Amino acid sequence: MRGFPRHAGRQMAEQAFIFDLTEQSFGTSAELNSRKLPVLVLFQDASSGPCFVLAERLAVLAREFAGRFVFAKVDVVEQQGLRARYRIDNVPTVLVLQDGEVARTEIGEMSDDELRALLKDFGVFRESDELRLQAREKHLTGDSGAAVTLLTEAIQKYPANLRVALDMVQVLLDIGQPEQALGLFGRLPDHARNSDTGKAIARQLLFLELATKTDGLDVRERRIAANPSDLQARFDTAVCRLAIHQYDAAAEQLFHIVEQDAGFNGGAAREMIEVVVGMVMPTDPDKASGYRRRLGNLWAG
Repeated sequence: MRGFPRHAGRQMAEQAFIFDLTEQSFGTSAELNSRKLPVLVLFQDASSGPCFVLAERLAVLAREFAGRFVFAKVDVVEQQGLRARYRIDNVPTVLVLQDGEVARTEIGEMSDDELRALLKDFGVFRESDELRLQAREKHLTGDSGAAVTLLTEAIQKYPANLRVALDMVQVLLDIGQPEQALGLFGRLPDHARNSDTGKAIARQLLFLELATKTDGLDVRERRIAANPSDLQARFDTAVCRLAIHQYDAAAEQLFHIVEQDAGFNGGAAREMIEVVVGMVMPTDPDKASGYRRRLGNLWAG
């Protein structure tokens, strides 16, 4: 890409701008085009897991907001000159170029929500996402009815924004309507169900299904009270707690199992803790890291 063609405005609605840059192409593909659109430059190492994850998230956003920003990648191993020029000490690092200058620098992995907030600061967003944020605030403050109303409005006006539908599934799960949530989730396309949010919802639906196969939280907790060494009751209790998003209570049961018998049910408790880490990480990375450290210490011991 050497700058946009004269009539690029008609093409931008269809074309996603995703490029690998070198020192030779950086001036035209990044600096020049930043005078027309925001350019997000990801400095990455191809062997880095966090870099790979961030690149995938940015690529998804570049396709979603096709033509509204440029996503450019720089391999710091191969492009040492650019790394030195922009003083890149850690990867991944994202630079936002605007009007030929660095307007923002972000170091480290970023979640989808953080990337969307970054793009919004540079004018790249959709009205449907604004409705999503309003609905989230309503839901978090206990007004889930208003959240459902806002999401319904957003779905009707902007059916192409599948993140709205995923939010609706989450709200339905949170307010105890799993059948409606499962029905809506099942109608979504594969790429929505396989997104980070979709996978998190799928795990919740799985735990709800597993919880229905137990004889209930109250019964299992009575079994634990009568026999604290009943590890199966503890495991089933953890499943039930996860189904209602009580991560700390579930984690305590799972850690107790690992402490008593790390090989219980083929290591199921340890694997479940890893799942909990993945579920908690997007909203509370410190807690998730704490779980992982605690598990690592047990495993090392």
